[in-house]
Amino acid sequence: MIFEERQKTHPIDRKQVWEAFKQVRASGGSAGVDGTTIDVVRSNPRKYLYPVWSRMASGSYFPKPVRQVLIPKSDGTKRSLGIPTVADRVAQMVVKQKLEKLVDKHFSACSFGYRPDLSAHDAIERCRVHCMRHSWVIDLDIKGFFDNIDHELMMQLVKRFTQERYILLYIERWLKAPIRLTDGTLKESEGRGTPQGGVISPLLANIFLHFAFDMWIGKQLPKERFERYADDIIIHCSTFKETMRILEAVKLRLREYKLELNQSKTKIVYCHASQKPQIPDQEVYRSFDFLGFTFKPRIIKTRGIIQVGTTPAISRASQKRINEQCFKLKIHRMVHLTLDKIAIILRSRTRGWINYYGKFRRSDMHGVFRTLNFRLARWVRNKYRRFRRKHWFFAYKWLVDVSQKFPSLFVHWEYGFRP
Repeated sequence: MIFEERQKTHPIDRKQVWEAFKQVRASGGSAGVDGTTIDVVRSNPRKYLYPVWSRMASGSYFPKPVRQVLIPKSDGTKRSLGIPTVADRVAQMVVKQKLEKLVDKHFSACSFGYRPDLSAHDAIERCRVHCMRHSWVIDLDIKGFFDNIDHELMMQLVKRFTQERYILLYIERWLKAPIRLTDGTLKESEGRGTPQGGVISPLLANIFLHFAFDMWIGKQLPKERFERYADDIIIHCSTFKETMRILEAVKLRLREYKLELNQSKTKIVYCHASQKPQIPDQEVYRSFDFLGFTFKPRIIKTRGIIQVGTTPAISRASQKRINEQCFKLKIHRMVHLTLDKIAIILRSRTRGWINYYGKFRRSDMHGVFRTLNFRLARWVRNKYRRFRRKHWFFAYKWLVDVSQKFPSLFVHWEYGFRP
């Protein structure tokens, strides 16, 4: 028959594309170089998603350039983030769902980043247990990991899991996609790097480090004494001699995969409760940051016994970032709103902060919410004329009275962080 639909080259059906779009929509994100947002695609899926399926199924799909966004970091530098178009993110999600089923079962139990049924809290809990058992920690930092992944090596490692032509074809095209810089110019691929912001990039990073690090370190250390969340790696050692041996071996191993350690950020940490040892020609720290938490010796109570142990709590960098977000909201200037409306604006953010950072030693979040309460007190002074010429204490006392009458008005008040 003339109108009979011919078999496509690659086994991709329309339902896969639609399910992939629903996940991309749930994750959110901004538009790529074409300016098409998720809401626009949602309003007319046939116009935007049907071409994705048709081209992917026939092998004629080519990704558009990746939009570069520079994100400021805490140390003053900027991190480059690559934002593919919504259509490209949907296409990446289709391949990611297929590839993830093939590779995830082979990953190490110590790899927690961007894996189903595993979270950052699982990695932090495992790190906490290892810190109680071992005295030394290596806090590894790989220099520009996502920007230095070698494309040729990456493709060789992916081929160890699958020989599906369309998976290999599209991954190679995504790796080689040009980047539209912030000044509007196009930067062609240099044979290395994957956009940190693409849907499939975390999975490719896990595959790369599975061979470059996880399998190798499992043979160097018994019982897999490490945690890895994407490129954030913590290694636990029993003695200082073992620590130095592993650190030198890691440098050589990463060099084989065309990576290198960031010497300024990689550090050796002593986690034992006793005084920090004096090691000649080697700087030893007593704390380290991992996934937004600071691990350092603290007084803890275990089975009724009070002792000192290295445990996690919200880091100063995370507290500073939360305070900056509260400052950007300009709560004290929202005098056109009532207090309950401000509570609605803060509800989802505050609950997210407590659910993540309050998992371990929630009491250490008092400093964050003390600052937030003072900002609310400034709103009271600006809102009500009778407090403007008085000392700020009276506005704060008025907020205390409100928190006693309505303890569940703000989310952080419900958890005991009242003024």
